[in-house]
Amino acid sequence: MGVAGRLYELGRWAARRRGRVLLAWLWLVVVVSTLGGALGGQLGTTYSVPGIESQQAQELLARKFPAASGGSARVIIAAPEGRTLTEAGAREALAGALDSVARVPGVVHVAGPETGGALSADRRIGYADVQFAQPASEVTESARSALSGAVEPLREAGLQVEFGGSVLPVAGGGIGGAGEIVGVIVAFAVLAVTLGSLLAAGLPLLTALVGVAVGVMGVLFVSGFVEMTNTATVLALMIGLAVGIDYALFVLSRHRELLADPGTRVEEAIARATATAGTAVVFAGLTVVIALAALALTGIPFLAVMGLAAAFTVLVAVTVAVTLVPALLSYSGERLRPRLRPTTRKPAGAWSMAWARAVTRRPVIVLLTGTVLLTALALPARNLRLGLPGNESQPVASTQHRGYQLLAEGFGPGFNATLAVVVADLPAAERQQVLDGLRTTLAAEKGVAVVAPPVTNADGSVALLGIVPTTGPDDEATTDLVHRLRDDHQTVTDAGGTMYVAGATAATIDISAKLADALPLLLCITVLLALLLLTIAFRSLLVPLKAIVGFLLSIAASLGAVVWVFQDGHLAGVVQLAAAAPILCFLPVLVIGVLFGLAMDYEVFLVSRIREHYQHTGNAHEAITHGLARSGRVVTAAALIMAAVFGGFIFSPDPVIKSIGFALTVGVLIDAFLVRLTLVPAALAILGDRAWSLPARLDRLVPHVDIEGTTTTVAPTVPDSKEPVAATRT
Repeated sequence: MGVAGRLYELGRWAARRRGRVLLAWLWLVVVVSTLGGALGGQLGTTYSVPGIESQQAQELLARKFPAASGGSARVIIAAPEGRTLTEAGAREALAGALDSVARVPGVVHVAGPETGGALSADRRIGYADVQFAQPASEVTESARSALSGAVEPLREAGLQVEFGGSVLPVAGGGIGGAGEIVGVIVAFAVLAVTLGSLLAAGLPLLTALVGVAVGVMGVLFVSGFVEMTNTATVLALMIGLAVGIDYALFVLSRHRELLADPGTRVEEAIARATATAGTAVVFAGLTVVIALAALALTGIPFLAVMGLAAAFTVLVAVTVAVTLVPALLSYSGERLRPRLRPTTRKPAGAWSMAWARAVTRRPVIVLLTGTVLLTALALPARNLRLGLPGNESQPVASTQHRGYQLLAEGFGPGFNATLAVVVADLPAAERQQVLDGLRTTLAAEKGVAVVAPPVTNADGSVALLGIVPTTGPDDEATTDLVHRLRDDHQTVTDAGGTMYVAGATAATIDISAKLADALPLLLCITVLLALLLLTIAFRSLLVPLKAIVGFLLSIAASLGAVVWVFQDGHLAGVVQLAAAAPILCFLPVLVIGVLFGLAMDYEVFLVSRIREHYQHTGNAHEAITHGLARSGRVVTAAALIMAAVFGGFIFSPDPVIKSIGFALTVGVLIDAFLVRLTLVPAALAILGDRAWSLPARLDRLVPHVDIEGTTTTVAPTVPDSKEPVAATRT
């Protein structure tokens, strides 16, 4: 018995044992939610990569200079225009507030505005650095709240107070905002229009929410044992909700299509829908799982966790689609059977068939036009620059963004890009001389504004020199400066020591370079995976090659759109972008993994229906129009639903989530409508019968996988729109 046969039996069993299936899923939701809520760990907001120079420096400081490796908060204070922080009232308020800050649990040192040049030239803006004993991720919420409360008297005195650094007074944003809710509402509207039934529209949403509850709460449970960023849970929610709705829609749509035959019993329709659409769901879902899990091959832990978390939620969504969905279809019974509609209305699939005929009438022109359009969309990607969102990218109303602006105003743009040079293992006899010479060398570098005197640990074995560049953290000149500073290690290494360039800006540069290096490997793995899976699925070489070219065009076009908006700053007001900046460094890798899986979803659901018809008729051109007529409406709805869900995250205040949501929204729309529903039919029309053949030697090696479920169903019968139809069901 093949996969389709087993799924047929599973669907029939779930329909007959619907009560047990429903109770099992409800029990699973309760148990996993309880475990996730009780044992879930603290989610981080920082990204690190083992082995990069800045991370090595951080680990060295943690071992030998712990006072310099803990979390820190920067309190930025500004007097009103025309006043200064050195006035008597402001000085007294500052002294009292900083005394309170020093008593916050975990604080080991406070450096006020009147020390170390922490006052601007006009004495209107200043800052205080607050050092904690523990890393930022271990600073408790109560300590953060105490820090916020300690500076409240400054606001009462008429001073503006903002925060920066790794320890913020409030935790990062969560999941489930207004934008996401709007996305779900739009998805429900698309379902209602597509299915013509509120009951049918609600079912995919209900099952998707069950799958997301199990998936996301399961990920939260694992966060108690594995270091994880909050982006991992949001990505799991985003993808789990989108594919959960789509997979349920595919099974439900096939079920109602089968029920359109008055002679088909409900239980038989459920079993056959699970065998046909369910087989495609399993195949497509496993493709998404493999693509997301492949992010672990980058060797970057936070990205591996992110990919595996999302892959887990997709696996849950697939399981829901072939177990819980059939059970709920059984509960719905005859209420999901389409009603007869008058002959004056167009038959179901008429618009999709008309589109297919239009595309295949002039396939070469369509193919060339689409390719040129996608290439034009991809052009901005030539200037792609990678980075991590800093405080400037935070929402305009946030304390981080306001603090960034105050520091840039008072101390110059480079003050927000402060670098740290860490020197260790120098011989005691030469230590001071080498450090003095190094400071002189660093200060002479173009682009360096200030080099602070070295600060050493208790035994003098580790020294820290702060450097303020003349340019901001996102400026290419700052990146070039970091590389030049690292080339200045000769003075230290000649004396037997080691030198690192670290700090948040250097860490961003290092992580971006590491991810850029991982990009070609992941792209090669993805392309080979697509070639292998689609060759097995469709027993063809030309269909997979066509799919891969379309996927690459989709990736390039979506990244081009992201660069045009987020890096170049176009439409900033529409997407509520605080500032144009380099693209999130792990976004291209993430988009490749996620969009590959989703693109293969649409490829499988669309092309499998075309191949199914071709196998029964042997007419390649007719198979395209009839296959698109049967699948086009559902694929269109699925893409709109996925875009609505992803699009809801574009308006998240978190710049990381915002850019991911935008990239996936644009990517899904481009891939579904321009590539799968336009270029794919055009390419298949040009290829004709050649699309569905394999070389004889390869044909013997490739295993047979019945993703259309043809072993459990009869040949499709699609009425041609030219023939009279007495009554059609919808």
